[in-house]
Amino acid sequence: MIPVKICELLNGLFPTGTPIVLHSLSVVLRPVLSLRKVIKDRIIQTEFTHKVLPMLSFHLPRLTLMFNMAFLGLFAATFGMGAPAMAQTKPLKIVALGDSLTAGYQLANGEAYPDVLQKALVARGLQVTIANAGVSGDTTTGGLARLDFSVPDGTDAVLLELGANDMMRGVDPEIPRANLTKMILRLKERHIPVMLFGIPAWSNAGPDYAKQFNAIYPDLSLVYQVPLYPFFLEGLIGNREMMLADGIHPSATGVREMVRLTLPHVEAFLRKLPAKP
Repeated sequence: MIPVKICELLNGLFPTGTPIVLHSLSVVLRPVLSLRKVIKDRIIQTEFTHKVLPMLSFHLPRLTLMFNMAFLGLFAATFGMGAPAMAQTKPLKIVALGDSLTAGYQLANGEAYPDVLQKALVARGLQVTIANAGVSGDTTTGGLARLDFSVPDGTDAVLLELGANDMMRGVDPEIPRANLTKMILRLKERHIPVMLFGIPAWSNAGPDYAKQFNAIYPDLSLVYQVPLYPFFLEGLIGNREMMLADGIHPSATGVREMVRLTLPHVEAFLRKLPAKP
């Protein structure tokens, strides 16, 4: 077709309009217009080759990376890739089974070891609830007797801290060894993982007694493959700020120190548990 400007020019030259003349001009101008289109296409192609292609080549790695990242992000969002190893919707139910060191002897509500530990674990990103099953004055015999009651069905793990009162009363070390063994085995039968907390014998217990008693916790940890924190009151004995006036039980400050020291070990133990859907 003849361009509009040429038609306007022809209309000025031929006011009455002459189809024959227009057709003739169209025939004459068609090769010219075709040549013009070819030249224009060549120019565009040349600009693309010398300008656009080098630019694309320069940015191609970056564009490829951006595309891959976008694709992987979409894929992960769609299929749930990249989720934390312990992603869960329900909190793990933990039971802290122990004596007065667990119960929080003479401490205010929320200051006992299980309460402070739970807050620390939640702050670390773990969804947990820790039931305080500590009973002041309890021995391993008492703990064994109330094990099934204190650890209900649905419990995901137990933090087992007992034996200090056996030691303070001079109970034959074979008794707490046997009781702790039974508790570990019973919990294993129920498929409930256990973490053991030890308490070394005091120096005034005598070397023979201390040797027998102190061997209990590492022996059970090795034989039954349960994680062990060897000394529940590590760093507290003899520190007045960390202990109550009796020198036996931790103060609120002492409990916070216990949590600070045990937290990495408890966290590592809990992160190995299967996530709850």
